[in-house]
Amino acid sequence: MKILSPLVLAQALNSGAQVVFTNGCFDVLHRGHTTYLAAARALGDQLVVALNTDASIRRLKGPERPWNTLEDRLEVVAALESVSFVTWFEEDTPLNLILRLRPHVLVKGGDWDMAKMVGAEEVLGWGGQVRCLDFIQGKSSTKIIEKMRT
Repeated sequence: MKILSPLVLAQALNSGAQVVFTNGCFDVLHRGHTTYLAAARALGDQLVVALNTDASIRRLKGPERPWNTLEDRLEVVAALESVSFVTWFEEDTPLNLILRLRPHVLVKGGDWDMAKMVGAEEVLGWGGQVRCLDFIQGKSSTKIIEKMRT
């Protein structure tokens, strides 16, 4: 099973595996997401994807989001070959989960400023790596939603 609660996930990770961690809403899955996740997976042995809960997304993106429920988003992301495990976090940031899992590599898309990346300082502090992967221009959930509204 790829979908695990945060508590169970911490116990399920292989102790010798190079764990790569990323997070996001993944509300409307698109090519940018799948390309990014495949590239993230290539950085280690196991890719953990942590999803914002529905309440967390509403706080970050407004009352009209998410379009897809957490349950649906977990299933869709878990179906991707590149993803080893998928979990969730209730807070606005995944910092507590990052501290619990202690990944070897923390990854975000290239549209993120590394200086503002939640957990970067901590991961670097225990000897891990922080990476920003290329961002595919024009591929975003927001743009897809805007197009659907017109």
